[in-house]
Amino acid sequence: MVSYKDLGLVNTREMFAKAIKGGYAVPAFNFNNMEQLQAIVMAAAETKSPVILQVSKGARNYANQTLLRYMAEGAVEYAKELGWAKPQIVLHLDHGDSFELCKSCVDMGFSSVMIDGSALPYDENVALTKRVVEYAHQHDVTVEGELGVLAGVEDEVASEVSHYTKPEEVVDFVTKTGVDSLAISIGTSHGAYKFTPEQCTVDPKTGRLVPPPLAFDVLAAIEKELPGFPIVLHGSSSVPQEEVETINKYGGALKAAVGIPEEELRQAAKSAVCKINIDSDSRLAMTAAIREVFATKPAEFDPRKYLGPARDNMKKLYIHKIKEVLGSDGKAE
Repeated sequence: MVSYKDLGLVNTREMFAKAIKGGYAVPAFNFNNMEQLQAIVMAAAETKSPVILQVSKGARNYANQTLLRYMAEGAVEYAKELGWAKPQIVLHLDHGDSFELCKSCVDMGFSSVMIDGSALPYDENVALTKRVVEYAHQHDVTVEGELGVLAGVEDEVASEVSHYTKPEEVVDFVTKTGVDSLAISIGTSHGAYKFTPEQCTVDPKTGRLVPPPLAFDVLAAIEKELPGFPIVLHGSSSVPQEEVETINKYGGALKAAVGIPEEELRQAAKSAVCKINIDSDSRLAMTAAIREVFATKPAEFDPRKYLGPARDNMKKLYIHKIKEVLGSDGKAE
């Protein structure tokens, strides 16, 4: 048994309470390798923003659970080296799909886990989520549950159709399960292809696709049912078109990739939405930088020469999200 507290990590309880009171959202950035982790820590340390290091089931398998434990501990120490005296860093399991996986993450030093039973019948979702909560809370690990289904594809998480969270179910779900936060569905979706062109309108000035707006009425209804309760948005990448254009310029084939407008995420961050998940944007930033190096310097084969620019581009993206979208800068001095 590895306690996250021994690794210097924190859980989300106090972090979320401060975010709701302060009208901002904590960034939850997924990572799969060292460069992504470095970029996240550098951005959070520079902006003094609380941050959630998210690891999916697939990323955990890719990176190895033992290495992840030491990478998380190293992230805390690295943040201190960068001048962040008291880092507020969470290691979080994203979209856990079984009790066994969640238990294993708790036992290996994760400070927060998500159990995603949203595709199950309601009663089964409640039972599974409650079981995870009961185990995690024994070790002061916080738990995120989910109601509603997001469309899109990301790692092992896939659904062709989204189902908005039903506001009339949230109080019952939270009461029966004891979860610390709740992921809801209001129109965000996983991956870089969140909407079909047919679902979008065209901006006459830029010619770019504009997706349908988020269902803020559903969010408001949920907030009314659960005043002050921590709400989470998954699938909240904005798919920066400059990164898409760079990828396509240098041999990529990302056509009609559309994300969530940042102004809508800013609006959500001022509500009870206190955690916003971003993954695809960092993948795009990383891939764009690597493709550019490969195309403009074809003789280059030193991984540091293309992963370094990728890391720098991701750091730039993370700082932008923290400062301009989520408003979490300076909240973890």
